[in-house]
Amino acid sequence: GCTPGLGRSWDGGKSLEGDPGVFTATALPGDPRLLPTVTSAFLGTRVFRDILHAAGVYSGAAGDTHRADVPSPLGLRMAAPGAHSPAESFTLNTWTGTFSHTIQSPGYTATHQLYAHHSLVHLMAFSVTIRRLDGSTHPITVQLQSLFVPQSQDLDLRPGPDFQGAHYIYGQTLVPEVEGGPRPTVHMLWTPIPQSLTLGGEERERCWEFLTAVAGSEEEAKRSYSAGLSLVAAGSLHRSHVRAWAALRRGCSVELDGPLALRQALHGCLYYLLSAIPPRDSPGVLFHGISPGGLSNGTRGEDYWGHIFWDQDTWMFPNILLLYPEAARAILQYRIRTLEGARRNAREQGYEGAKFPWESAATGREVCPEEIYGAQEIHVTGDVLMAFEQYYCTTQDQKLFQDDGGWELVEAVAQYWCSRMVWSEEEQLYHIRGVMPPDEYHSQVDNSAYTNAVARRSLNFATDMGRDLLLPVPEEWEDRARKIKVPFDEERKYHPEYDGYSPGEPVKQADVVLLGFPLMHPMSAEVRRNDLEMYEPVTDPAGPAMTWSMFAVGWLELKELQRAWSQLEKCFSNIMEPFKVWVENSDGSGAVNFLTGMGGFLQVILFGFTGFRITRSSLLFDPAFPDDITKLKISSVSYLGNKLEVTITREEIRIEVTETSQDPPPSPLEAVLESGQHFPLWEGQSVSFPTAPGWIQRSPSRTP
Repeated sequence: GCTPGLGRSWDGGKSLEGDPGVFTATALPGDPRLLPTVTSAFLGTRVFRDILHAAGVYSGAAGDTHRADVPSPLGLRMAAPGAHSPAESFTLNTWTGTFSHTIQSPGYTATHQLYAHHSLVHLMAFSVTIRRLDGSTHPITVQLQSLFVPQSQDLDLRPGPDFQGAHYIYGQTLVPEVEGGPRPTVHMLWTPIPQSLTLGGEERERCWEFLTAVAGSEEEAKRSYSAGLSLVAAGSLHRSHVRAWAALRRGCSVELDGPLALRQALHGCLYYLLSAIPPRDSPGVLFHGISPGGLSNGTRGEDYWGHIFWDQDTWMFPNILLLYPEAARAILQYRIRTLEGARRNAREQGYEGAKFPWESAATGREVCPEEIYGAQEIHVTGDVLMAFEQYYCTTQDQKLFQDDGGWELVEAVAQYWCSRMVWSEEEQLYHIRGVMPPDEYHSQVDNSAYTNAVARRSLNFATDMGRDLLLPVPEEWEDRARKIKVPFDEERKYHPEYDGYSPGEPVKQADVVLLGFPLMHPMSAEVRRNDLEMYEPVTDPAGPAMTWSMFAVGWLELKELQRAWSQLEKCFSNIMEPFKVWVENSDGSGAVNFLTGMGGFLQVILFGFTGFRITRSSLLFDPAFPDDITKLKISSVSYLGNKLEVTITREEIRIEVTETSQDPPPSPLEAVLESGQHFPLWEGQSVSFPTAPGWIQRSPSRTP
């Protein structure tokens, strides 16, 4: 029933030697935080760890709320008895979404495979296969060293009756996030794990399968466990996972001709980021957002306790939107579900509308343990709305706004910004005072350029969206967007970070450079260059990993390819061997499995190299490749109900509409070059033209 060895039949026939999507090592890193994670939309663990986490299951009040530790039956390691130390290897295969540990002894191999089932999100599984390599007939035994103890510091677990051969425990989290708030229950079933496994003398090969099902209800846990057992009986449990995972990887395929290290980093980022999103056809499963270190991390004291920040909406979201808009929608629905909490936050601070928390968990109430961030780092509210705007521009999905609560969120954010700004008689402009910008080395500043620019974008989007939905829109939204101050130094022609910023002052991370991308704040190429020149040398080299990506995108925009590459290269000091796990800071501190940094890196490839920019009426492109990169192929860019395969080389851009949505019928598209040429994009036909700037838009003349 298991796929023995490396599952060669399921890796798309790729040779594993030099495969940029397969990471193999003969020893594990000394720091367990750098071990790879296996995660689905609902469950996540780090390999060889004694705990796992379930999405949305937090314990602890307010700032102490953290992902509840669930004891993990998967936390075990194979060992060969006897004195000699056999050859071992450890492999993360990003094509099959599977981690494996192999022991190579003179007479046999033993392989332990571990994965979070991609489509059965309540199920994790592992298998052990022992395979005889010679003609011997003695029994072969492998030990299983388990760390599993069925208790938790966060759940009051109690045993229930066995079910279909599985042990069963269940229990509630101990402390709700807010007084009287929900205390989710966790139900877990698992296959009992012996201390050793023995291949009988007469057997050549045998595979043992072990399941763990975790859910919020007894019924769901049992349903998932039973589904797993049926697949085991049919010999297709691992295959069904690999098939679902491979379909996701195919649908979100990004391939690059360039340096091996860059291609490996790309596949690592895609593996960890795609692991975090809901599988296709799972509208019933609530999605609980993506924290900076993902679901595998976030116990108390680790990875920001598993809270959700702007990291999700600004850094991870754009990549998911381009490749997989249904998953992007699920992320937005998490924000809609926490809108009531955001309204409470605004009220408590004396403002109208909704203020999204700097750190969000189950309710949308502020759960940041330090008050200053929740009180001052308010740009997150605009960052959330920016994700809604990009989603609307690429999908035109009015249902999300009309029927599913999106408009209430847009309106509440616009109301918040209006109430948060004050009129300056002196400057005849609106000010937003007393904030912390993305650059957290500064606080209590007035008119953060980024904060005010994102507020302006929120108000403009709310106005446009209201008009699209034929709703009455307060005039003050547009008026305030027009009259909000975004600091600009006329003499030096650059954007000071806030009122009173003096050039040369150190900055923690990408801040003003975000005005150019992703905000697309109107400015000349000269000003864009000046902002990059001004902030690049003063940005802390020890700052968080996503910073360099945004400088890289800026330099690509200006066709400064060498400068872009030298910024992108800085990311590699945050990518840890051998499993390409990112650390937030290059000294190894901060969040680990830092999806935020991976999101920034992917944006360099998906938006930087391509020049893709999402606007109200089109998807712009203007490719720019650093020297060692010759070709980029994105197999499925989603735009207005069309899926586009886009292949770019230095000489040529090739676009093919590979499929279109049935409901609603898609908009027929065309590619338009700045030179004025139009190329209709018909399904199943491929169009190519010399590499040049242009855009993809609805075709004005063709109707579906």
